[in-house]
Amino acid sequence: MNREHRIGILQAMLATVFFSTGAILVRWAAALSPLEITSLRLLVGGGLVGAVAWAGRQRLRLNAAEWRRVLPIGVIAALHFIAFITSLTLTTVAHSLTITYTAPLFIAGLSRRLLGEPLPRRTVPGATLAVLGIAVLAGFQPDLTPRMLIGDLWAAGSAVTFALYSVYGRRERGGIPVLAYASWVYLLAGLVTAPFAVGLYHRPIPVQAIAAVVAMAIFPMALGHTLYNAAVRRLHPSVPNLIATQEVTLAILLAWPLLGEPPTWNAVAGAALTLAGVALVLR
Repeated sequence: MNREHRIGILQAMLATVFFSTGAILVRWAAALSPLEITSLRLLVGGGLVGAVAWAGRQRLRLNAAEWRRVLPIGVIAALHFIAFITSLTLTTVAHSLTITYTAPLFIAGLSRRLLGEPLPRRTVPGATLAVLGIAVLAGFQPDLTPRMLIGDLWAAGSAVTFALYSVYGRRERGGIPVLAYASWVYLLAGLVTAPFAVGLYHRPIPVQAIAAVVAMAIFPMALGHTLYNAAVRRLHPSVPNLIATQEVTLAILLAWPLLGEPPTWNAVAGAALTLAGVALVLR
């Protein structure tokens, strides 16, 4: 494993740590709807990353060709968040998480087709084991109603758009600087989701909810997603995506002391399987 790979793995691991704070912060921002939270954290997070780039005198201006590449990615990022949140309103958390984290399997085909990068052989069994672990961890259940089926389809859309977001992020590794790329993608996604957050302008918002959203903009968004975008520039996108599955494991561990929700036996067993899958890929 060379130095670039080691840095990429470290970035993906740190990104996952920051991702894992999202579930706790969403609970603390319960006065807002999920889509209001999403739009705000994208807009604030994009502004923060842009401010850091400007302070570091990094290039923020995009030329016409770069805008043509970034605009669709911003829309894809927005569609990912919308699809994931919609799935959570229609199906169980278990189904939504399990299906969304099949993204590494979609990356396998997309990276070959769009980037000409074949999937490393060891990624396939590792991804399969990790997805199985997420299913066990989330308490996957076989019962299926028409409403849940529609939610599952939205979750599949969430997985595909997350895979596209990852693959296109890697495509820009030799082009747009990562801070400029991340800033504009987040801001564009925030603008796309803004129409779903119109309730923000018609009622007072508790200070705790605003503080939680600002924390989300800093940790899961500005730090987590930007580190993730940096990692996919150094690694095949399936690897950071697999590491990101540990967001669920870490979120469950954080919920124990912060929300008083101890992990169940299936959470422990599932976490062990997902860790084994990631270890198989990184070995």
